[in-house]
Amino acid sequence: MHLAVLAHGNSWYLKDLRRAAAGAHRIDQVAFDVIHAALNRQTTEVCSRGRNLADYDAVLVRTMPPGSLEQVVFRMDALARLQATGTKVVNSPRAIEAAVDKYLALAKLQAASLPVPPTMVCQALDESMEAFERLGQDVVIKPLFGGEGRGICRITDPDVMVRTTKALLQVNAVIYLQQYIDHDGCDLRVFLIGDQIYGMRRRNPTDWRTNVSRGATTEPLIVDDGLSELARVAASAVGAEIAGVDVLDGKDGRRWVLEVNAVPGWKALAETLQTDIGARVLGYLAARCAGREDARSTASPDG
Repeated sequence: MHLAVLAHGNSWYLKDLRRAAAGAHRIDQVAFDVIHAALNRQTTEVCSRGRNLADYDAVLVRTMPPGSLEQVVFRMDALARLQATGTKVVNSPRAIEAAVDKYLALAKLQAASLPVPPTMVCQALDESMEAFERLGQDVVIKPLFGGEGRGICRITDPDVMVRTTKALLQVNAVIYLQQYIDHDGCDLRVFLIGDQIYGMRRRNPTDWRTNVSRGATTEPLIVDDGLSELARVAASAVGAEIAGVDVLDGKDGRRWVLEVNAVPGWKALAETLQTDIGARVLGYLAARCAGREDARSTASPDG
């Protein structure tokens, strides 16, 4: 398999995929900011540094760098046209667009009848304060785009809410508020690679945010049938083949789906489970390139 990986040149995941390939697959790094496209009467080309991405067996998206609205729209459009010509793009541009937008992703999860935290999105101070009241004056504010706990804050004070809202509106941000879900300092990450499912529990005794990047510890998680089905429905709702689904168990006994990541990391997961996730990803992609939807029988053994 000849694979193009959209990633930074120093990406740990690019290095891990090359390690897992062990010479069995060719892997090239491609950067979003050098993608260019050409249209003529007969062909559509999406290229990077003189390489036509249609020449690859598959393109794996491993990054979503920031950019202007024009840049982001063009990058997704170019990947969509590449996919339309028959090249396998994982995850699909539509899945990435849905998952990266917290409001759109949550709306798709809700439409799939999944339990999501009460959420409101506003563009003005009055509406934001009304939302703060309606959500019980204990909310989590998140950037509409972003991950790994960056830019997230919990607010319980009306004055702090006013100052935070004004600051965000000054930079033309929307105000994305979720009702705070009281929990025991841990959440569940379910990682899907096609039909394969892996899980870990993330625990942080010193911070309500359970991201590994913020100091959370991890432990293996046995994914039961109920959690497995929840994660499959969530990934399907945004159209992601490879996905990280974050689930939170509240102290009241209710289980909530927080979000779906369509460019999920697996470094902590691989270390926690002592499983070669990079090899499993390559095995799945190789099976997809061969026209097989179920990658389980072709996944590489653990390294």
